[in-house]
Amino acid sequence: MIPRKFEPYLFGLVLSGLMSLVVAGISTLRNVGLVEGFAGLWVGAWLTTWLIAFPIVLFVAPLARRMVQRVLAPQ
Repeated sequence: MIPRKFEPYLFGLVLSGLMSLVVAGISTLRNVGLVEGFAGLWVGAWLTTWLIAFPIVLFVAPLARRMVQRVLAPQ
């Protein structure tokens, strides 16, 4: 099991992986269509995107949390 202190990083890894997978798939489909070899193109686009998305998510997540807190009604 992974220690809890790594939770924010693991969450960022999973979130960025899933989101970049979906976005890369949609972008690849729109650009080349459902052609032979589509899966390979998708995976290639996804891996490149994920390498960029993961550090961005780690950097932007605290900012996004603060922005959300500012617009929420007090308890």
